[in-house]
Amino acid sequence: MPELPEVETTCKGIAPHISGQRINNIILRNPNLRYPITEEFQSQATGLIVDQVERRAKYILLRTSSGTIIIHLGMSGNLRVVSPATPPLKHDHVDIVFANDLCLRFHDPRRFGCIIWTTDNPGDHKLLKDLGVEPFDPTFTGNHCFVRSRGRKTTIKQFIMDGRIVVGVGNIYASEALFLAGIDPRRPAGGVSKIRYERLAGTIQSVLKEAIASGGTTLRDFVNGDGKPGYFQQCLRVYGRAGEPCRACGNAINQQVLGQRASYFCRRCQV
Repeated sequence: MPELPEVETTCKGIAPHISGQRINNIILRNPNLRYPITEEFQSQATGLIVDQVERRAKYILLRTSSGTIIIHLGMSGNLRVVSPATPPLKHDHVDIVFANDLCLRFHDPRRFGCIIWTTDNPGDHKLLKDLGVEPFDPTFTGNHCFVRSRGRKTTIKQFIMDGRIVVGVGNIYASEALFLAGIDPRRPAGGVSKIRYERLAGTIQSVLKEAIASGGTTLRDFVNGDGKPGYFQQCLRVYGRAGEPCRACGNAINQQVLGQRASYFCRRCQV
């Protein structure tokens, strides 16, 4: 599933091509995504100019003067900037065609993604209103995590993956950040000290920044806005490396299911 770095990479990839451009046409080949695409989107968004391309958590926001297009890539979706004349693939469900003769094409084999039009403040939309702090926001600190974790018996890994605490820390990056912070992912969130949370907040930020700089993590179907895959997967320290030697101590990487998600960690380096 595309995580925050993949979505940020997509935003950076598409923004130069569509920012300041007028939407000439919207082609709906299959409106039946996670939420059916409304005719209102097609009629009201056509003719508007995309003023800004933003990311909120794993959502992409295309802001116009009259409303916002909210896009989520789902489990396997991607956005590509192509010529409108490019023949669509089987799962190319939506085209947003711009006046500069470029097209933002939404591809989603599993159709778990969504494209939503809202004329209200997007931050008040039901999908976004309960989201937690952004990991690069100044308010995301070790103290923020420490205070919110008090009395919590859930594992530390599940805690930092909770989008009401901090957004965008998916399974891959949670495993990587906990390894760099030296924290066992099975440890109860309420039992982690403030000092260790300070270190963890820093490693979450550094891992996400590293992944963004590398173009996201290529897993299964993801490609970024230029149609090129990311390469952070080559840098993974623990995720997906069960049984392989730890890059720090040589001990075998352990795999265990936590919260129905595969977790990877080193028993020697993470306590």
